[in-house]
Amino acid sequence: MISELQVGVITQTHGIRGEVKVFPMTDDVKRFKNLNEVILETEKERLTLEIEGVKFFRQFVILKFKNFDSINDMEKYKRARLLVPRDKAVKLKKDEYFIADLIGMKVVTDAGEPFGMLKDVLETGANDVYVVETEEGKEALLPAIKECVLKINMEESVITVHIMDGLLA
Repeated sequence: MISELQVGVITQTHGIRGEVKVFPMTDDVKRFKNLNEVILETEKERLTLEIEGVKFFRQFVILKFKNFDSINDMEKYKRARLLVPRDKAVKLKKDEYFIADLIGMKVVTDAGEPFGMLKDVLETGANDVYVVETEEGKEALLPAIKECVLKINMEESVITVHIMDGLLA
């Protein structure tokens, strides 16, 4: 499992006082209110920044970091990733998982046959959809519902699925 989780990405500056507009990559944007600091990561640097202020604007979060007080301070951080250590991540309920932990897991059928590898998770309104690269190199879309995803074994990094009739064209 990875030690840090991405909670957002800076899209652009906001105003002239050092605030930034962040595209949240979390199910609960209100979680930013409870964060004291984040790790800002670019290709060239990595900084731990203390959060001084949080506002919400449409689908974005507006963050103000301590000691970054002008637009010029933050201009170079557009497209920077914002991370939190795993121990600062939101607590998961039973049968909830971080997408980052699921990506790359082996997928097998309920008959024990290899099916492929989880490549991505699409978040839709009704339920998530697992994007699996099959053993044949094709892409299969599996709904993340209890009738299809039977078991997720984090220790063995295996997802057991039932291929419902008509699911694969």
